[in-house]
Amino acid sequence: MNAQVTPIAAAPGIAQAAHDRALAMMSQGSSRLDILTLLATAGERASGPGSVASILVVDEDGLLRNGASPNLPSDYLDAIDRIKPHPDLGTCASAAATGEITITTDFQSDTKWSELRHLPMALGFVGAWSMPIKASDGRVLATFGTYFRERREPTPEEREAVRILVSAAARVLEA
Repeated sequence: MNAQVTPIAAAPGIAQAAHDRALAMMSQGSSRLDILTLLATAGERASGPGSVASILVVDEDGLLRNGASPNLPSDYLDAIDRIKPHPDLGTCASAAATGEITITTDFQSDTKWSELRHLPMALGFVGAWSMPIKASDGRVLATFGTYFRERREPTPEEREAVRILVSAAARVLEA
């Protein structure tokens, strides 16, 4: 019997390869944008078709700014630019405020999305989840968000993959 590896089962391997490549790019002096874009793209591959990843960085004013969102349109990024982290707002703003993973399986029914749900839904997204990217001292530096086109939670493999990607992103952002 010929077993095929599904994208989700391969997620940690995809993430580890991107992690290692990101660290190599750091040592070669690649830009932060290029490295974070590599990590976001790997997150999309690890989550399967239709998923879109976004890294939002906490700026010096404590607001979320686009770090790398290679497959989100600029008008969407403009609309969420400079959002203040808050535990009751979306997934990335909530993850940034709480320092905890935040999962929204359905934008329509999650009150955290009442003010913003029209934005991702206009792009065909149904839900999302976000993992905080933390400094070695525990401060939240950024968030790694993944949008889905169906109602679901991230699989254990996706969680592990994003954990690996977040580890590399933290090193890049602390450098």
